[in-house]
Formats: sequence, structure tokens, C-alpha cells
Amino acid sequence: MSKVEKKAKKPIESSLKEEIILEKIIQFSGWIFLFALILFLGGWFLLDFVLDLIELEYNAPTITITIFTGINSAFSFGLASKIKENRDQKKNLYLDWVIAEFLFSIFAIFVVAIYQW
Repeated sequence: MSKVEKKAKKPIESSLKEEIILEKIIQFSGWIFLFALILFLGGWFLLDFVLDLIELEYNAPTITITIFTGINSAFSFGLASKIKENRDQKKNLYLDWVIAEFLFSIFAIFVVAIYQW
């Protein structure tokens, strides 16, 4: 017999599993936004600068896409890391994130509308 006693593994609570799943979903959405940003800018760089196939202009919609996807990626990664640190404040952090996303989206829409006007 070994001198070290093996501790029985405690089953993970369902609420902890849900928190981990929520955190992974938010992190995944951050990766999706980051991938979309890299794909958009990479395609632009490849088609416009390297291959010189088409001439793309840097106008309000392209600025909006790059800023929107980049900031949403940062928001998602930031929320996932904050939830990992403060699991007890998950609801408040998530609600703040949803409000921030909504306000940022409305702000971006108004900025583009004013720029186009």
C-alpha cells in the first residue's frame, strides 16, 4: 500500500459547468470576430496591394467593419477573462457587456450616419 491516499474526484457542479461553457462561448465569439477582422484585412491586402486585381477605397463602411470587429473581439476576450477571474459576478459582468455592445453598436451606426451625411 502506498502512503499517499488518493482523493476521490469531486463531481463538477452543473452551475460551474454552465459558467465554463458560457466563458468558452464568449471566448469563441472573440476568436470569430478576430478571424473575421484578419480575413477582411488580409483579403484586402492581398487583392489590392499584392495582386493589384481590384482597387479598394478606404471609406466609411470599411472603417466601420474594421473598428467594429476589432473592438467586439477585444470586448469578448475581456469579458471571458473577467468571468474567469470573478465567477461570482458573472451576471453583472455579462449584463454590462451586453449593454456595452449595444451602446457601441448604436454609437457606430450614428457615427457612420453622420459621416455619410
